[in-house]
Amino acid sequence: MFQDSYMLTAFVAGTGIALACGLVGYFLVLRAQVFTGDALSHVAFTGALAALALGIDLRVGLFAGCVLVAVLFGALGRRGRADDVVIGNVFAWILGLGVFFMTLYITNQSGSGGQGGTTTVQVLFGSILGLSSGMALTALAIGLAVSLAMLLIARPLLFATLDEAVAMARGVPVRLLSYGFLVLIGVTAGEASQAVGSMLLLGLLAAPAGTALLLTDRPYAGLALSAGLAVADIWIGLVLTQFVPGAPTSFWIMTVATVAYAGAIAYSRIRRPKQIAGPAEATTV
Repeated sequence: MFQDSYMLTAFVAGTGIALACGLVGYFLVLRAQVFTGDALSHVAFTGALAALALGIDLRVGLFAGCVLVAVLFGALGRRGRADDVVIGNVFAWILGLGVFFMTLYITNQSGSGGQGGTTTVQVLFGSILGLSSGMALTALAIGLAVSLAMLLIARPLLFATLDEAVAMARGVPVRLLSYGFLVLIGVTAGEASQAVGSMLLLGLLAAPAGTALLLTDRPYAGLALSAGLAVADIWIGLVLTQFVPGAPTSFWIMTVATVAYAGAIAYSRIRRPKQIAGPAEATTV
């Protein structure tokens, strides 16, 4: 399988992206900020198309757009956490801008004989098999840097997430942590969009984290499990692409993530009645 160089680069890039998505996604779900991740996935779409329409590197638009809007969410929200109404309004405006830049880009490409439609589809659904070795190493480096930053702030961020008032009273810089976390979400969204596309980015952020939270109540075990599941989703998705051709890689990655989440729901439903029955039985005895 690794005889094909594109497959090796996909594994390298996918590992870094998955680690970052798993760690960031765990806190996104825990802090009930999944809507923020969804909005930033569409910002990635708009940023990429804005860069293409202006004739600059697509990645500049991805990262600049995601990070700037993430900080904007923090500025508009209470203690660095925007509510759903604020996110929804910015989301709609950004999506409208995306349609504008898409039309502008496709019109320009049609006039010059380019393939604007194909590039737009790649932005929407990703092309992890199309990354060069340099882009793969960059993705790995960014993914590891985001993962390291998440591990460094994990303890105070967890404290601020579980009890914000007490964390502030103990001197934890809650607002600064919220802004830092938003920036990390923005960087992760910009990087992951190249692999699974802006439309499917939310799945890679939310599904492994949701699965981990269903399987364990322990925060640090859940954080590690979320990162491990995200890496497994990417790796299994790439293997399925190689041995079961005919469907895009992003489809297989999301399928694996969804199956794992469905399995975790089934497991939690089976486990929960036993946990409830346990104390009752003990009382009876």
